[in-house]
Amino acid sequence: MPAPVCLCVLCGLPASGKSSLAQVASAQIRKQGWGTFIISYDQLITEDAFDFCSSVEDESSQTKRTRWKQHRQAVLSCLEGFLKDPEDLRPCETERSVGERFNLEIQKQQILPPPERTSSQAPWVTVLLDDNFYYQSMRYEVYQLARKYSVGFCQVFLHCPVDVCLSRNQDRGQPVSDEVIVEMSKRMEPPNAVKNQWEQSSLTLNSTSNLTDINIQNLLQLMTLALENPLSPVQDDSEQRDADRERCASSVVHQADQACRRLVSQAMVTARESKVPPEVLRALAKDLSEQKSVFLEDLRRHVLRQLPGWERETVDVERVVDRALNVFQQQTDSVLQRHSINAGARSDSQKYSA
Repeated sequence: MPAPVCLCVLCGLPASGKSSLAQVASAQIRKQGWGTFIISYDQLITEDAFDFCSSVEDESSQTKRTRWKQHRQAVLSCLEGFLKDPEDLRPCETERSVGERFNLEIQKQQILPPPERTSSQAPWVTVLLDDNFYYQSMRYEVYQLARKYSVGFCQVFLHCPVDVCLSRNQDRGQPVSDEVIVEMSKRMEPPNAVKNQWEQSSLTLNSTSNLTDINIQNLLQLMTLALENPLSPVQDDSEQRDADRERCASSVVHQADQACRRLVSQAMVTARESKVPPEVLRALAKDLSEQKSVFLEDLRRHVLRQLPGWERETVDVERVVDRALNVFQQQTDSVLQRHSINAGARSDSQKYSA
């Protein structure tokens, strides 16, 4: 039987202590008689290929970003080759520079414990992925690999204030620019087990000061639980996905409907304050009601088309509703103008209470 494997994602800001944790955890793991393999993205991805997704959009930045993503995918390809058989440590055959460094790490690190340290069963192997992983989508790619090969998966987020990271960064051999750390802190998406079911096996450690023995023990317990409960491979769950998509679309439409009713009510108040005749009020109410029905139906179809293919990916319902309401507000103002009612006559409390 191949060795049971756990993929442990270490995420956090630069200089938050991920590499130090990987070394300490690896030493403790080996004392358990397990195998361990540290995959440091900084060691595998060359500096000239690194790009922290700058907001500046030009041809040069887009080229760097494309190359940076290609190198990250190459790391995942090497990891996938390892997962196919952890005991058969063949060289990685992928992106040349990444593959060469990955193969060198395999040679440098004694991944499997010595035979005298193991029992008759294949030893457990923990893979510690050391990277910022500031976007949820980056970690989700690792989760997908774990699910594909039915191995364990867990995450450790090192929470550390930006000012502490900036201070530590100055003492590093190759410091990251302060701008990168500050910008990354704004984009960091810590594991959220409430929103994402696939992030249930997560641990947050405060790394402002040195990590304690209790922190390391909690990490070992997390990995043990992940090793004992490997993920199930992807199944054909299209029916479940469709049901989840419909449920999410219904939630969006329900919340949008409640807010649209308030906007329609406010529009009618504006019309009454403008002293329009009763027949105009009736025509306005009919137009707004029809507009709301058409708008909500279009919104449902749009949401169903745009929802992610995986049922556990995050959908920010509140954000979707807010964007939709901006559109409906414009449509409502157009209807008021069509009936010769000044939409600007509404009070500020009316404009923003929705």
